[in-house]
Amino acid sequence: MKPIIPLTLAIAMIACQNQPATAEGAPQEEMPAVESRHPEWVKSANIYEVNIRQYSAEGTIAAFEAHLPRLKEMGVDILWIMPVQPIGVVNRKVEEGADLGSYYSISDYTAVHPDYGTVEDFKRMVEKAHSMGMKVILDWVANHTAWDHHWVKEHPEFYTANAEGQQPIVALDNDGNSTDWSDVADLNYNEPGLHEAMFQEMAWWIQECDIDGFRCDVAGFVPIDFWNNTRPKLEAIKPIFMLAEWEDPAHMQAFNMNYGWEFHHILNEVAKGAQGIEEIAAYLHKNDSLYSKDDIRMYFTTNHDENSWNGTVFERMGEQHFNMFVIASTLPGMPLIYSGQEAGLDHRLSFFGKDEINWSDIRFKDFYTRMLALKHENPALWNANWGGDLELLEVGTDEVLAYKRSNGSNEVLVFVNLSKENSHTLDLSNAAFEGEYEVVLANLPAEWEVSVRLKDGLKLGPNTHAIYVRQ
Repeated sequence: MKPIIPLTLAIAMIACQNQPATAEGAPQEEMPAVESRHPEWVKSANIYEVNIRQYSAEGTIAAFEAHLPRLKEMGVDILWIMPVQPIGVVNRKVEEGADLGSYYSISDYTAVHPDYGTVEDFKRMVEKAHSMGMKVILDWVANHTAWDHHWVKEHPEFYTANAEGQQPIVALDNDGNSTDWSDVADLNYNEPGLHEAMFQEMAWWIQECDIDGFRCDVAGFVPIDFWNNTRPKLEAIKPIFMLAEWEDPAHMQAFNMNYGWEFHHILNEVAKGAQGIEEIAAYLHKNDSLYSKDDIRMYFTTNHDENSWNGTVFERMGEQHFNMFVIASTLPGMPLIYSGQEAGLDHRLSFFGKDEINWSDIRFKDFYTRMLALKHENPALWNANWGGDLELLEVGTDEVLAYKRSNGSNEVLVFVNLSKENSHTLDLSNAAFEGEYEVVLANLPAEWEVSVRLKDGLKLGPNTHAIYVRQ
C-alpha cells in the first residue's frame, strides 16, 4: 500500500495515476480475528470469468494458460472456468455460422471437450494457477444434460417424464414450466440415485483436478436439498467455494456467494439515467434485511450471459461503465470481471460458435488492476465478516452517489458523479472528513478536478468518480 499522504500533497500524485497499482501487500496493521464460514483466502478476493472457447484464436485450455501471468499481475484471485466438458450433438442449438453448440449442454460430466484440450491440460492449468496463488472453480450444470449424455440410456430414471410418460423432456424451470432450452434434457431430482451420481461427478473434479469449487448454473432450478446435502460431502474432500447463479437467501446455507442480478439491472438503469441514487439506496436497505454480513453477493457490470444476449458494457452502460464497476467493486460484495473486459470487449461474443477476444490493446488493464488492488489493500472493502460497514453520505446533490466503508482505522470514501452532463461541487464540510487521506483516482478524464482538502469541497466533472482512503 502506498504511504498515506495529506490531501495538500494529493494533487502532486495526479501525474502518476496512470501507473498500474500492485495487488501485493495487505495493510501492516494487525487485524482482529474474524469469524467467517468462508475459507480465509476469500476475505479480499475477486472473481474472473474465463470463456475458454473465445479467449484465444486456439480456444484451448493451454492457450488460456499463457494468460495466467497477466491475470496474476492484474490481481485476479478466483478463476471461474466456464464449462469445458464435451457438448451434445443431438438437438444441438446453432445459429447462422455458429454450430458448436451451447457450453451448457454437457454430454459427459467427467471429460474435457477435445476442442479445448485434455484433462491433463486442465490439471496443468489448475496447478499453474495454484502456484501463482489463484484459485479455480468450475462451472457446473446440475439441472440438465445434453440429449446424448450416457445417462439417457444407462439411467433413464434420472430424467423427468411428462404426463404421457415421455422421457426425457426439455429442461424445466423452477416452477415446472418448459424452457426454450431445446438442446438439453431435464434431470429428475425426485430420483435418489441422481443425487449420489451428481455428487460423484462433482467430487471427481476436486479429487482428480484439485479444483477449489463450483459456479452452479441456474442453481434455483435444482432442489435446494440437493445443494444442502451435497455441500458437506464435497467439503469433506477439501475446503471449497460455491457460487450460485441465483438470487435467494435460502441458498446461502450451501453456497458462499450468489448473484446480485437485481443490483446489476439497477446499475444498467442508473447508467442510462432511468434510475438513480434512491433506487440504489433502496436496494442496499433491502439487501441488508435479507442477508447477513457474512453472506457474499457477486456484483458485476457484465458476464457471459449479459455480453452475448443483452449487449456489451458500452451498449448497456455507455461511458458510465467505469463508474458502475467502481460501485460494484466497493460496495459490500465480491466484484466479477468477465473475459476481455480489461481489453475493452466491444462486441457480443457468439454463444453457439467460435468467436475471439481481441487482446491487441488491453487498454483498461490499469483501471481494473487499481480497483482490485484497492480491495486487496483496504480491510474496509473486504468480503463478508472481514469487511467494513457501509454508510451512505449526503453531499448536496442527488446526482452524486457518495458513501464510506470503515473497518477499524481504515476508511474508504467513494464519490461517483452519475450525471452525464453536470459537474458538481460537493459539500463536504462535515467533520467526518477531517484527517489525512490518500487519493485514489482509478480513471482520470481530462476534465477531472480535485480539491486539496476534502472539507473544502470536491468538484467532480460529469461521469467521474473519486476514491479516498484514510488509514
